[in-house]
Amino acid sequence: MTDALAEGIRKGDRRSLARAITLAESTRADHRARAETLIEELLPATGKAARIGISGTPGVGKSTFIEAFGGFLTGHGHKVAVLAVDPSSRRSGGSILGDKTRMEALSRDARAFIRPSPAGGTLGGVARRTREAMLLCEAAGFDVVLVETVGVGQSETAVADLVDLFLLLLGPAAGDDLQGIKRGIMELADLIVVNKADGDLKPAAGRAAAEVKSALHLLRPKWPQWAPPVLLASAVERRGIDQVWAAIERFRAALGPRLAEHRAGQAREWLWREIGDTLIETLRAHPAVRGDVAAVEAAVAAGRLSPGAGARRLIGRFLGA
Repeated sequence: MTDALAEGIRKGDRRSLARAITLAESTRADHRARAETLIEELLPATGKAARIGISGTPGVGKSTFIEAFGGFLTGHGHKVAVLAVDPSSRRSGGSILGDKTRMEALSRDARAFIRPSPAGGTLGGVARRTREAMLLCEAAGFDVVLVETVGVGQSETAVADLVDLFLLLLGPAAGDDLQGIKRGIMELADLIVVNKADGDLKPAAGRAAAEVKSALHLLRPKWPQWAPPVLLASAVERRGIDQVWAAIERFRAALGPRLAEHRAGQAREWLWREIGDTLIETLRAHPAVRGDVAAVEAAVAAGRLSPGAGARRLIGRFLGA
């Protein structure tokens, strides 16, 4: 079955791709084993896409921007995959379940693929299998992968470890937006776009861009060969979208061989994250730990046991000490 799925993905079959991502996101041990075999088989067909993370505070028009940007790219011959990550999805179902209605035109585009990817409470709010989903999309022939995060917080740090370029989307009221964005998020940005630069908001967008440029001067550059540009765009009027893509192409050209080194470092980082997640899952599933975890959690919550002592107790159970 794995061979047939791999063949379908290589041919760009959307149903095969969707099934493979579902397999990769599954927590069942047999599904995980099949997903790992599938991804390993497809690895030679990956790595050729531009990987772009997109984030911004609520209300900046992220979905409208992604639809306009994705439509621009497909109109210029690219195949675009959108992976939407929502940290709130485990509790409420999250807004990502509406992505295909929020990006109605893009979801009907034959050269685009939109996939909700629930975070499930993993590190940084990013879906543990977003990286695998990205690789599967690349193997299916998508040459631009957009990873959208909902809100501004820990998830952005994890997304930055997945992508080549991190795009931060801001609204015309940049002063208010900047108050809600941590310094670390600004330092992650490789490209900043002030959206909604149209109509009565156009002057405010220009002032916002100037504020952001001033703020960037106070930050240490992420790359010695690249200073993050601040661009104006109107997703509604489809203006400035071409300049965003041109900046992304300039970024990739400026990094040159460093981009491959960057991706290699990301792969090593994700190896250790995977080891950490797998060890925690294995520890939780151990019979001796499972029988004592409720008592340890209760003691820690009540202040009778420190978290460090509780951790050592459970690890001792796991190791048979």
